[in-house]
Amino acid sequence: MDETRRRAYLEALGIEVWRTRTAPQAVSAGHGEASGALRSDAPAADGDGAPDEAWDALRRAVRECTKCPLHQTRTQSVFGVGDVRAEWLVVGEAPGAEEDRRGEPFVGRAGQLLDSMLKAIGLARGQNVYIANVLKSRPPGNRDPKPEEVASCLPYLARQIELIRPVLILAVGRIAAQNLLATDLPLGRLRGRVHSFGPLNSPLIVTYHPAYLLRTPADKRKAWEDLKFARSVFRELVARGTRH
Repeated sequence: MDETRRRAYLEALGIEVWRTRTAPQAVSAGHGEASGALRSDAPAADGDGAPDEAWDALRRAVRECTKCPLHQTRTQSVFGVGDVRAEWLVVGEAPGAEEDRRGEPFVGRAGQLLDSMLKAIGLARGQNVYIANVLKSRPPGNRDPKPEEVASCLPYLARQIELIRPVLILAVGRIAAQNLLATDLPLGRLRGRVHSFGPLNSPLIVTYHPAYLLRTPADKRKAWEDLKFARSVFRELVARGTRH
């Protein structure tokens, strides 16, 4: 990513940017601020990715799911969107009103900020990124998910992870992080560490939810530190040839 675009994205996050006196030198993956999109050259573990039939079956199961009462109040299920061979998986909490209406996660102002956050580390929605939620149906009034709702829906996300086999999961927001990690620790104690999720022990890093950052812009710089940490971890995993 060229410096002009990078500055624009950081400014979109509301983060003050300083210029260096000399232009930064290009560096190899795993150290410093390399330019370009963060994608490894290693192929997916299963060659061309999971078969379309597997994805079709999972989408149909989510669309027809009646395991919890949320199916009675949703407009539609919100399955997920992006590159099904993505090396990055972003996981949020649950669909909001606009997501429920459009059937896509992270739209509106929060979605725009998420896109800016991804672009700041050389990523783009639909390009080496898959975006999903813990819940596939909107809780009424955007309330927090209930434990039984998470228990019903989490296997769908686990199956998505099994099909995608991402190098790194980025959990955005306290509720997503706590449910994925089965903990009640506050988000501040979960940040800055590499966790793991599921039977594949998929590496997972935690940061703030874009909706929270819109309400609390002072924490955008902390989110930027999380993103840089995630980028560094991703590069280390790629250098080791890690893909589940």
